[in-house]
Amino acid sequence: MLPDSAATNKGIGRRRRFLVLRHAPTAWNAAGRIQGRTDCPLSPEGVERARAWQVPASFRHVPCFSSPLRRCLDTARAMGLSPLVDDRLVEMDWGTLEGATLAAMRAEGGAEFARREAAGLDFRPPGGETPREAGARALAVLSEATSDAVIVTHKGVMRALLALATGWDMVGKPPIRFPAEGHALILEWQEGVLYLQPDSVDMRN
Repeated sequence: MLPDSAATNKGIGRRRRFLVLRHAPTAWNAAGRIQGRTDCPLSPEGVERARAWQVPASFRHVPCFSSPLRRCLDTARAMGLSPLVDDRLVEMDWGTLEGATLAAMRAEGGAEFARREAAGLDFRPPGGETPREAGARALAVLSEATSDAVIVTHKGVMRALLALATGWDMVGKPPIRFPAEGHALILEWQEGVLYLQPDSVDMRN
């Protein structure tokens, strides 16, 4: 019997493992601003940090799939990877809230924003998409992969995949500490089920 916490899909196949990482920092990250689909470049500091990251030996000769946004593409290239663009790995669409900070959204949105946040996986910013929708499109990338792969994406997408792999509803605290900068998650797709490996990977040299 498949575990209740696993994300399932009709695609059945052999075991595949994915090193899933977030892009290096941008100026908007430093300012705490929601980027969403806004195509921010890496900051100079972000470029330098990405150059110091290295994937584990077991992932050095596998394909790399990336969000189309340049902060992800530039991260992959700075790491010496050759990213293949998959639009389904793009960040969650934050609609009219892109560019705002979380503190400002909560202060200005009041009870209405609190109600939206309480929806967890089904939280939908005005004019945007939900984490559930973002996770579903990213999950499709993993389910279609024919080999292990490196995935360079965004925090929103990683959180959504974490939720799908563990049953987290995104209302309370996540089941694990979200990976720090320069760390990656390992997700496993086996027999149509997505699993989370327990430990994050430190890619910093």
